[in-house]
Amino acid sequence: KKLWGFLNDLKKEPEVFQTVSDGLKKLYKTKLLPLEESYKFHEFHSPALEDADFDNKPMVLLVGQYSTGKTSFIRYLLEQDFPGMRIGPEPTTDSFIAVMHGDTEGIIPGNALVVDPKKPFRKLNAFGNAFLNRFVCAQLPNPVLESISVIDTPGILSGEKQRISRGYDFAAVLEWFAERVDRIILLFDAHKLDISDEFSEVIKALKNHEDKIRVVLNKADQIETQQLMRVYGALMWSLGKIVNTPEVIRVYIGSFWSHPLLIPDNRKLFEAEEQDLFKDIQSLPRNAALRKLNDLIKRARLAKVHAYIISSLKKEMPSVFGKENKKKELIGSLGEIYSRIEREHQISPGDFPNLKKMQDQLQAQDLTKFQPLKPKLLEAVDDMLANDIAGLMVLVRQEETQRPNPVVKGGAFDGTLDGPFGHGYGEGAGEGIDEAEWVVSRDKPAYDEIFYTLSPVNGKVTGANAKKEMVKSKLPNTVLGKIWKLADIDKDGMLDDEEFALANHLIKVKLEGHELPSDLPPHLVPPSKRKIPE
Repeated sequence: KKLWGFLNDLKKEPEVFQTVSDGLKKLYKTKLLPLEESYKFHEFHSPALEDADFDNKPMVLLVGQYSTGKTSFIRYLLEQDFPGMRIGPEPTTDSFIAVMHGDTEGIIPGNALVVDPKKPFRKLNAFGNAFLNRFVCAQLPNPVLESISVIDTPGILSGEKQRISRGYDFAAVLEWFAERVDRIILLFDAHKLDISDEFSEVIKALKNHEDKIRVVLNKADQIETQQLMRVYGALMWSLGKIVNTPEVIRVYIGSFWSHPLLIPDNRKLFEAEEQDLFKDIQSLPRNAALRKLNDLIKRARLAKVHAYIISSLKKEMPSVFGKENKKKELIGSLGEIYSRIEREHQISPGDFPNLKKMQDQLQAQDLTKFQPLKPKLLEAVDDMLANDIAGLMVLVRQEETQRPNPVVKGGAFDGTLDGPFGHGYGEGAGEGIDEAEWVVSRDKPAYDEIFYTLSPVNGKVTGANAKKEMVKSKLPNTVLGKIWKLADIDKDGMLDDEEFALANHLIKVKLEGHELPSDLPPHLVPPSKRKIPE
């Protein structure tokens, strides 16, 4: 008995893996896949994962109605045309285009793509020829694509007719991609903001992936500021009705193409928003392992619930007579079965699959062929979630620290980093960066007048006296404390006339709505305090 207990303990030891990607592959194959296969998870929810799903580069999925600028957005990021690209006001992109890195430019058709084991698209085979004829991979050598791949999708149409004419389940394909990508960008057009039925259906299909969604309000340079505020408000309201998240989804406002701005009033806002969006996309390679880990946990939770549902249905089915009637009755009372499983196994309602969809899928199944509950399979998944995942989390952190900072480079990402067109260059704390004269000296006479009313001793005012003047700005103490740290260059707890002028300059910068630098930039150091180069 003791030996048996010892062997059992050995089994529970989390496995040791070399890389996160290898660990995820092994855990999936040994612990989660057997459960999925036993309870037909792949027929109900999503095909089995392949090695390429764990190894591939981060992917960005672009979704939007036609003519919202999806293809132009990719062109803007890459700063180069890609094979198969068509841009126009009418619905031009009618295919899914995976824009990926390749040594030579070219197009690979869908049927060839789904047999390539190195690409993560093999399981798209299930959507049939109608879809595969509308799926291509555009390959080209581009530095941006060395770190990420981008998926362009057909423009979503309004109206029932077009939806039927697609010939494949558009929402299901998007759901397949949503599960495997790292970022989903929903594009809206600021000057014709209507959300069609198909689009709201698509957004609902992205449920459970809200953490990956970012929204871009594109073409915002085509409307006046007041209208832009209204459109932004309307968009937030519409999204709030469709996407059920407690926090508001992040919306980036801008004009993502390389044409002159029609109404340049909000140029600064667009620049700041673009920088934020770029930072978000650039962080994808760094967070890719964590995203894959997160997605595997989501999948494992769904697979567990699915196993409980399937085994409950099997248990209720009669072995000989009345199968059809019982099947109808069980499908009708699926909601009650959900509630019972929720209570018995302490599962949160958010982990359950969509009730109506599940009922539709069960119609085509033979419930007598379902498997009864197999505790061993569930224990393996529980063990994976409780022990192995924790070990992988440590490995994720290690990989992040060891790896050279993998940031997306090239294309639009390099456009403004250096030189005078970087965001905020020559503004706020950066004002006067290229000037020979100290920028603070322009207003120093006015600051000096105040300085001499604060009874300086030996050319310096005390902290208490300086404070009385600085609090007049009404800035909070945390901000004033930071300004004090930056301005008291010799750290003597007092300010001379130059340091006092600098403090006032920084107050002005903050009051004008700019951020304070974390360290004082060299051009703001008073001339008398600058180190003379040896």
